[in-house]
Amino acid sequence: FGYTVAGIGSRFIGALIDTSLLVLALLLLNLAIWLLLGWLSANTPPVSLGDEQASDWVAGLVIALYALINFGLIWGYYLLFELLWNGQTPGKRLAHTQVVQANGSPAGFTDIAIRNLVRIVDFLPVAYGLGLVVMFSNRRARRLGDFAANTLVIRRQEGVKLSDLAATLPAKPEPQAAGLTP
Repeated sequence: FGYTVAGIGSRFIGALIDTSLLVLALLLLNLAIWLLLGWLSANTPPVSLGDEQASDWVAGLVIALYALINFGLIWGYYLLFELLWNGQTPGKRLAHTQVVQANGSPAGFTDIAIRNLVRIVDFLPVAYGLGLVVMFSNRRARRLGDFAANTLVIRRQEGVKLSDLAATLPAKPEPQAAGLTP
């Protein structure tokens, strides 16, 4: 069996959908943190902890947790969906694409983790340009993370049903009874 490699267009559609969902989730996270910090500043009594105020310490903790959750959301989104949905995220599912190993077998945890850790490098200003050049210069449209993890994004084929195959077979000729002629 062979696979059709996903082109840059279908990969872009999937990435656009996934990025939109992530931006929405991050906006909701920002709103929740903003509301929490506002509530903390209004409801935390100014108890002295040495030279710092308690509210400053709590606000710092909330911001640190925010940064950790932010990273977890961005990295975990791709990691969890691709693991649980057999190499697909919501964007890939809608674009009918899927991540597999370069040999066509399903991508495992290590493959998915490596390709998505390198995704962070793809977003760095200089590396982003390099990543685009790499994608356009290879016939399989692989990005840096795909090279690092030895993965490939393919077009998902719709499932083939036996009834579909039967419809494409030529009609059988009618059997003729032996010795009978019209």
